Amino acid sequence: MTRELTVDDLVLAGIALAAGLVGAFLLRMLLRWLAGHAKRTRWSGDDVIVDALRSIVPWAAVVGGAASAAAALPLTRTVQHSVNQVLTVLLIFVATVSAARVIAGLVRTVTTSRSGVAASATIFVNITRILVLAIGFLVVLQTLGISIAPLLTALGVGGLAVALALQDTLANLFAGIHILASKTVQPGDYIQLSSGEEGYVEDINWRQTTVRELSNNLVVIPNGQLAKSNMTNFMRPEQQLTIMVQVGVAYDSDLDHVERVTTEVVAEVMTEITGAVPEHEPAVRFHTFGDSRIGFTVILGVGEFSDQYRIKHEFIKRLHKRYREEGIRIPAPARTVALQQGTVVFPQQRVGEDAVPFT
Repeated sequence: MTRELTVDDLVLAGIALAAGLVGAFLLRMLLRWLAGHAKRTRWSGDDVIVDALRSIVPWAAVVGGAASAAAALPLTRTVQHSVNQVLTVLLIFVATVSAARVIAGLVRTVTTSRSGVAASATIFVNITRILVLAIGFLVVLQTLGISIAPLLTALGVGGLAVALALQDTLANLFAGIHILASKTVQPGDYIQLSSGEEGYVEDINWRQTTVRELSNNLVVIPNGQLAKSNMTNFMRPEQQLTIMVQVGVAYDSDLDHVERVTTEVVAEVMTEITGAVPEHEPAVRFHTFGDSRIGFTVILGVGEFSDQYRIKHEFIKRLHKRYREEGIRIPAPARTVALQQGTVVFPQQRVGEDAVPFT
């Protein structure tokens, strides 16, 4: 030391340290008050920023008080430099962690708002957090006087070996980035792969895509496999879709009457059943002269993929009931087999009214 330590030095150092602690406490109270106001706003990004400031600002006040206390003490130049370096590294560490939380939180907010669902694409969040932490680590090394140029050179050379060893992992990583960047699949979409897997996309991270089936089971699909598969996205380009129900009536039916009754049932289902599209225009299209019936297709509008099962259920129930009330007959299919001594009719489900057992 350049001079003797006195009581006045200790008092000044204590006052500086206490001022830093009191300042940290007051700033934390202020930021808590700001957090309460931020929660009442629509944008969730201010919540992330205030939460991060609650971590870094009090620590900055403490580090500032400690630096002032060290400056008030009669320390040698070497000790003073070491203390300043330790405090600087601590401040950089806290700032890096806070910055990583802020940027990752903002990225999560953006991905959530664009997908429109609670789930987020964590691949972007994780990449952002790793990049920020890596930059903070390099800044710490530079602050400690460690040259980062040889480190970057070593990482560049060693990166080739790592890339060869992690081919599948890197393929999944870039496949996930490509999937999200091209917007072919987003969290919340209902997809169906050519291999048979289908469900709602829960999350896309750096390695895999998680799909939740209608049975609430989770299917984990590597991003590389997802990018190579033939896939149907039932949420794009729009969430609403149409489904087709095949119906058939007897040949002696009045088709105009059948069309009118079916259209009324469709309109009733579209307006009363949850998940249907009320503005959907009822559509009935006759298309086939079958063996025992005239076939036609009924086109229904649904709000999203999983609604189709409930809407089909209600439509078939109500259509069957209405046909019975109107006297419209839905014949059971029958098969006629020719024999040497006559003809035998084998009904597939039940004997139709016009079936002749033996002739």
